[in-house]
Amino acid sequence: MICAQSAFAQVLCVLLTVYWIILLARVILSWAMSLGWRRPYSGPLRTILDLIDDVTDPVLRPLRALIAPIRAGGIGLDLSPLIAFVILFVLRSVFC
Repeated sequence: MICAQSAFAQVLCVLLTVYWIILLARVILSWAMSLGWRRPYSGPLRTILDLIDDVTDPVLRPLRALIAPIRAGGIGLDLSPLIAFVILFVLRSVFC
């Protein structure tokens, strides 16, 4: 029984780490788009970018509903990824 819980904790730790990396990729991509980089219209890179959005949106969307973006001049600063990183950090410290 202890072995099964340990294996579950290890799998959960790996999944949380992979999700952390995907969320970090989303943040970096959003910075790149704010600097003028455009998404390709088609191709494998577009598929990967759509997958990143599809995986992170279910977590970020409810956080955006709770915390509105902060207006700083002409831009809005979205704090939902920061809150998601804090939640992931807490979960990783509990399970890993």
